[in-house]
Amino acid sequence: MDIDLIFRIAAIGILVSVLNQVLSRSGREEQATMTTLAGLVVVLMMVVQEISDLFNLVKDLFGL
Repeated sequence: MDIDLIFRIAAIGILVSVLNQVLSRSGREEQATMTTLAGLVVVLMMVVQEISDLFNLVKDLFGL
């Protein structure tokens, strides 16, 4: 696992939280919620890809 992945997840979290605050303060609660959900989906896709790579590595390691 790269430290780069942690930095990317942190950057997405910061960006989503700033956008959430801006949208909430301007009265667009629904769009703020959708932005938060979109950020969550992006991060989950990144984590799922890393888990998939891990399983492929273990599969190749044991020759399964």
